Amino acid sequence: MMTNQDLLRIAMSQSAEDLGCRPDDFLSDKNVIVPFKLGDNAKKYYSLPIGCNFVSYGNNIVASANEELYDLANTYINKFHFYHCFENPNMYWFNNELSPKGYGVCFMAEYYLPDLRTLKALPSDYEFRVLTPADFKSLYLPEWSNALCKDRKELDVLGVGAYDNGKLIGLSGCSEDAKDMWQIGIDVLPEYRRKGIASALTTRLALEILERDKVPFYCTAWSNLRSVRNAYKCSFVPTWVEMTVKPIDKIEEINSKEN
Repeated sequence: MMTNQDLLRIAMSQSAEDLGCRPDDFLSDKNVIVPFKLGDNAKKYYSLPIGCNFVSYGNNIVASANEELYDLANTYINKFHFYHCFENPNMYWFNNELSPKGYGVCFMAEYYLPDLRTLKALPSDYEFRVLTPADFKSLYLPEWSNALCKDRKELDVLGVGAYDNGKLIGLSGCSEDAKDMWQIGIDVLPEYRRKGIASALTTRLALEILERDKVPFYCTAWSNLRSVRNAYKCSFVPTWVEMTVKPIDKIEEINSKEN
C-alpha cells in the first residue's frame, strides 16, 4: 500500500528524469540549475526542442537549460524570488531576454497528486464502467478530447465511463505518460455538468490506478478554475509547477494548430 510520501518520492524521481537532475535537488532550499537532459524514461509528452524547463515542488526552483540559455536561466532563477519566476511581471523580463535568442515561454502548468488520507470514491446516480483500450476505439471524438488523446492513442491505458440509460455522458481516462505515473483527464457532456459526475469519475479512476500500483496525477492551467475545483473536490492537492521554454518558431507552430 503506497503512502503520500511514496507518491511524492516517485513524482520527484520522475521529474529528475525529465530534467536531468537528482531527486534530492527538489528538496534543497537553494535554487539548482543543471544542463538539460531529457532522460530515456522521461514523461512521454515532452518533445524536443526544449530550451529550458523549470520545476518547483515549493522549496526552490530546479532549472535545466541547454548550453545557449544556461547562463540566462541561471540569472533568472537568482534574480527573483523562486515562486515569482512562474508569474508576471517577472516572467515578462525573462521573455524579453529570451526573444533575441529566438526562444519564448511556451508551457506553464500546475500538477496535483492525490492525498491518500482523504481520497475516496464519491457517489453518483449514474452507472459507471471501467474501460480498457479496446473500448476507446470509437471514442476519439471532440467531446472526449481531454480524457483521451487521438494523437497518442497508444498511451491511453484505462478509463471510467458514466452512462445514462446506456448513453456515455462522462469519461475519465488516463495516459501512461511515465512508467509509474498515469495522468488523468476528464470530460462530461455539457448538459450533465454540475451533477458531481466529474469528481466521481476522477476519484474512481484514481483508485483504479492505485490498485495497479501506479501513481495517478492531474494537471491544470492556473486559469482553468473548473478543473482546479474538480482537483480539490477529488482530494488532489497542488504538488509541483512547471514552465517550459521552446524556440519561437515552435510556439508559433503550436498556435497555428489552435486556429
